[in-house]
Amino acid sequence: MKHFEKLGAVVLGISPDSVAAQKKFEEKHKLGVPLLSDEDKSVTTAYGCYGEKKMYGRTVQGIIRSTYLIDPQGKLAKIWSKVRVEGHAEKVLEALRAAKS
Repeated sequence: MKHFEKLGAVVLGISPDSVAAQKKFEEKHKLGVPLLSDEDKSVTTAYGCYGEKKMYGRTVQGIIRSTYLIDPQGKLAKIWSKVRVEGHAEKVLEALRAAKS
């Protein structure tokens, strides 16, 4: 997280889980990222990161792991959809560095 902070970035997570469930998850995994609760799914639906996805060969409703880079003026600068965790942070850092130069 320090690399993101050095670039002036704020990292947040959001899911439809309750605040209590998120707190438990945050503590269990020592996440270090504030998690926002969207139990009615209004924010995650508006951003397009909640909806139909394939899971074990079936179509289900759920979170579509995504990352949004929002610039200092509040404009959406980049979207990564269907994110795979491995190597993703480095890609986001690269985009942040490019935006700073």
